[in-house]
Amino acid sequence: MDLTIAQGIAKAAALLGAGMCMGMGALGPGVGEGFVAGKACEGIARSPENASLITRTMLVGQAVSESTGIYSLVIALLLIFST
Repeated sequence: MDLTIAQGIAKAAALLGAGMCMGMGALGPGVGEGFVAGKACEGIARSPENASLITRTMLVGQAVSESTGIYSLVIALLLIFST
């Protein structure tokens, strides 16, 4: 196999892996953040006087959940620019 063809195949595999990494890496945080926001809305509906505390806790939880999406972005960028 020619060296140029092998390099092209490696680049294509890296780009495919980066796309899959971002797709799967965004799925978990998206579902988790939606679930947390829904439960926060339910909590605020039950207890409106605690709305600020519930909102603050929800935002911290979403920030922690989003960190996995950021990690997948970093890995995807490494895959794209390493080849």
